[in-house]
Amino acid sequence: MKTKFAGYRKKELAWLYLFVAPPVLGFLLFGLVPILFSIYISFQKWDMLSEPQWTGFDNYRELFRDEKVFKSLFNTVYLMIGIPIGMAISLILAILMNRQIKGISFMRTIYYLPVISPIIAVSLLWQWILNQDYGLLNNLLWDWFGIQGPNWLGKPEWVKPSLILIGLWSGIGSTMVLYLAGLQSISSSYYEAAEIDGASAWKKLTKITVPLLTPIHFFVIVMGVIGAFQSFSQIYVLAVDGGPEYSGATIVYYIFEHAFKYFNMGYASAAAWVLGIIIFIVTLIQFKLSDKWVYQD
Repeated sequence: MKTKFAGYRKKELAWLYLFVAPPVLGFLLFGLVPILFSIYISFQKWDMLSEPQWTGFDNYRELFRDEKVFKSLFNTVYLMIGIPIGMAISLILAILMNRQIKGISFMRTIYYLPVISPIIAVSLLWQWILNQDYGLLNNLLWDWFGIQGPNWLGKPEWVKPSLILIGLWSGIGSTMVLYLAGLQSISSSYYEAAEIDGASAWKKLTKITVPLLTPIHFFVIVMGVIGAFQSFSQIYVLAVDGGPEYSGATIVYYIFEHAFKYFNMGYASAAAWVLGIIIFIVTLIQFKLSDKWVYQD
């Protein structure tokens, strides 16, 4: 009997290794190895055609001397203005959608559609909407208000607000769903007790709803900041060559530009690692501060 069970155990272990092998090998080949190689190549000068040349910390020193790095970082942080705006709009929509009325499921679906739409297709659509000459937005401004709309994607002062607008349109749906789930998890007893005490709708919102949704606020902020640091696709389509005066370029676009336009892979790898460190530090600070304002049940 002991030998029989030992045989079964060997078969179970064999199946275990068989099922575990693909993700482990995938991580090693497409995760760990590229990560380690990027660290190594960040200390090299390499254009993918010639032999890498060891340069030490030259790539990192050059990185902090390039004005475009700081401009792209500023643009990236500027786009984060859309995070609190999107949170406020999403919460309002979630409160409106948290009702049992006819057609509410259809309305929720409509608001969520931009989230699952292909990002390149959405960017091309907005490129047409924001066109200065024949775009839908400028035509509506002229027809309804007699206002000549600006060159949304062609003027440095309008590029970043345009990108924030597009980000709000495409991201509000997912945040709304999170808030909607949070609202439905709040016990009605809190609101019943508040009504007995004579609390107004505003008091119930600010003293019950908003505080009890702080875990979702925290999640949305963390993911929003990380997403802003990683934003690229819409910028690549809408802000050609980084936009006028490099006003639409994000830090990831800057890395892409040096990697696949100038083929300076070592420098791009150094910039990517600096970005990774920045994201790690910012996220760590957010987690450290969360104990002071995030509600723990």
